[in-house]
Amino acid sequence: PVREEPLLRVDGRGRTMVLSFDDGPDPRYTPHILDTLARYDVRAMFFVCGEMATDNRDLLARMADEGHVVGNHTWTHPLLTRLGRRRIRSEMERTCDIVEKAHGERPEWFRAPYGAWNRAAFQIGAELGMEPMAWTVDTLDWTTPGTATIVDRVEDGAAPGVVVLSHDAGGDRSQSVRALRAYLPELLDSGYHLTVPRRQYT
Repeated sequence: PVREEPLLRVDGRGRTMVLSFDDGPDPRYTPHILDTLARYDVRAMFFVCGEMATDNRDLLARMADEGHVVGNHTWTHPLLTRLGRRRIRSEMERTCDIVEKAHGERPEWFRAPYGAWNRAAFQIGAELGMEPMAWTVDTLDWTTPGTATIVDRVEDGAAPGVVVLSHDAGGDRSQSVRALRAYLPELLDSGYHLTVPRRQYT
């Protein structure tokens, strides 16, 4: 089935939330995020860019080994709404291929760069076997607002079904790394179950 809008939330029992990270993997920041998630035995979603994945296949393999979801965030992070169908397919398909080589499986989820979706993106994503995932809470961490601000945005936005958007690449993400170390134990102490979604065909 082809969706007409992306998933913004997840269904789950109780206080379920999803953490997601875009634009990686980046060897400067992604390993620290993976270390923190492993410390608390939490799974997350990583929407990777193919051009970043090419040189960091070991990090994709680690994501897979540690139970995270590796999603498709296109090859070069373009604005899909300005591209023709052939280019959109190329952006998505090439990234599917690199994820499969490093991860062992093709991605089941995709996220449009900048949250810019269109009918072609939904159709091509569905043809490639992927569900569209957006987000509920945007940390705006790419603006480097300060670690405390990122933490506040996550904790203020926390609610059952929420999908949190952060970044592990695309610039200096040291604030994002430090923020995760602060808010993750707080969310767990507050009774949130941080997990990854299952595919929903509705």
